[in-house]
Amino acid sequence: MEEKNNIVLIGMPGAGKSTVGVVLAKLLGYRFMDSDLLIQEQEGRLLNEIIAQSGLDAFMEIENRVNASIAASHTVIATGGSVVYGGQAMEHLKKIGTVVYLRHDFDEICDRVGNIRQRGIVLREGQSFEALYEERCPLYEKYADVVVDAGGTTIEELARKLLDILRK
Repeated sequence: MEEKNNIVLIGMPGAGKSTVGVVLAKLLGYRFMDSDLLIQEQEGRLLNEIIAQSGLDAFMEIENRVNASIAASHTVIATGGSVVYGGQAMEHLKKIGTVVYLRHDFDEICDRVGNIRQRGIVLREGQSFEALYEERCPLYEKYADVVVDAGGTTIEELARKLLDILRK
């Protein structure tokens, strides 16, 4: 049985999971892992290439499989925004760590994201970014052990806020 000593960051693209994850890992003396980079490494392709070449469903299967197989200890794991669609992945991540949802309001996410297509954001045909946000937020809430309002904070402030919450 793996220990539940990791921190798993979930949330929308642009929520700051990777950026704050690195800072949090330094503060905790943990390793840092970005599951999107892990997917790219294992597939030998960029996320947007996987989506373009293999399609959305195939990408989500790959994402689920890779995240469900993460073996880590004392690691801050930043996940892709669509990780919450993978039931096996989320079950596994909850087993090995504390799942923290970095919550932002829609307008702030829009400001932070920039080019949606370039970011490899998983949008179905004809789906708006706002519809995606509305669809995912309840899933983030469902899987989160801890929900943190991340809006209006600098990366350092957010990392300190997370540290305080996690130490309680």
